[in-house]
Amino acid sequence: MTVPSAKLETRSLRTRVTVIAVAVLTVVLIAVIAIAGTLFTVAAHRDVNNLLADRATYARQLARTAATPEGFIARIDGRSVRAQLTLADGTVVGRELPPSESEARRVIRLRGGRAWAQGAEVTLSVDNRILDSVRGRLLWGMVITGLVALMITAGLLLVGVRYALAPLDAMTALARSIARGHRGERLSPRRPDTELGRTAAAFDDMLDSLEGAEARERAAQQSVRRFVADAAHELRTPVTGVQAIAETLLQSDRDTPVEDRERLLVLLVQETRRAGRLVDDMVDMARIDAGVALSMATTDLLALASDQVARVALLHPEVDVRVGGEPVSVVADPGRISQILANLVDNACHATPPGGTVTVSITRSDRWAHVDVSDTGPGVPVADRARIFERMVRLDDSRDRRSGGSGLGLAVARGLARAHGGELVHVDGPGVGATFRLDLPLAIDPPTPRR
Repeated sequence: MTVPSAKLETRSLRTRVTVIAVAVLTVVLIAVIAIAGTLFTVAAHRDVNNLLADRATYARQLARTAATPEGFIARIDGRSVRAQLTLADGTVVGRELPPSESEARRVIRLRGGRAWAQGAEVTLSVDNRILDSVRGRLLWGMVITGLVALMITAGLLLVGVRYALAPLDAMTALARSIARGHRGERLSPRRPDTELGRTAAAFDDMLDSLEGAEARERAAQQSVRRFVADAAHELRTPVTGVQAIAETLLQSDRDTPVEDRERLLVLLVQETRRAGRLVDDMVDMARIDAGVALSMATTDLLALASDQVARVALLHPEVDVRVGGEPVSVVADPGRISQILANLVDNACHATPPGGTVTVSITRSDRWAHVDVSDTGPGVPVADRARIFERMVRLDDSRDRRSGGSGLGLAVARGLARAHGGELVHVDGPGVGATFRLDLPLAIDPPTPRR
């Protein structure tokens, strides 16, 4: 599914991380400057108040010893604190003070001391403009320092983020390499417990899954092509035979013996049946691949096996066909189970020479029902025991050549067995020949077939 471009942010991750980091740092610097300015103002006011209090205490002490008002003011007035003395008669001694809006003042009344100090008032003043100037220079210095720090931080972040995001660039390069056809490459993170390590490991897992799916798809396509080619090759023989026989019948005249015509008609029927069996097997394989639908019911395996034995006994009187075992009931599709048993018994009869024996036995274990079909034929070579269940595989010996099989029978039978939740395998029999075992689960609830 394609993600809409409006919902996918494609701007540079490096730029986004840098911008976000610088923005966060800017907010922090603004907060620091604001807090520093506030703390400076509070501390300055506290220091001014302390200075005025100390100077007031000193003025009260000095009023007892100073001989004249001028001498008193000369010792009280200074660069940091200005003083103005107002005597009891209204005389003002000292410099003119700045407007009260721009200063911090404290007025004290002198009591006791020299005669001139009786009833006098002292006004102490600290000019706040000096403090405001210092605070302004401090704030501007912090702002300029912060801007420089932001610029340096942004530059370092661009370099640092580029290094930190190098694994993402490696993922991008690997993805492009794989898109160009270079399969098998992986990131293989050294530390898969980190965030980027987990991402890289998940990326490798995804590549494994995709390449595995691609390999399975290629194998499936190759198998389908091979299956179609083999099916066409197999169909060509009976179709060619039907065409040749039909042309012979058309070209024959009325004087052709009846026996010859009947022989040709028998051959025609045999070839059409052969083509029909192949088509039926191909249809069954297609249904199995798509998920065959099963009509599940309680089924007696011994009864089904007895029916098949009775059928092949009429078709192959030269072979001794036997059935034995105990009645075992399973939940299965009786039609499909009969199809599996018919395939196994027919194959066994075709592989068994005249006078041989085919044995069908029914047994059970704790969880499984077992149907063993054994013959006294040439057997199956060990190297071919797994291959015979593949599609369009026929052995070079009499097990297939005598029957003219399509090579799909065992593949269809195994597919139907697995659709029931069971299995069909070749097992080592008690003697010569071959033994095929059908295993079906003894389940109360029927299995759910694939669809």
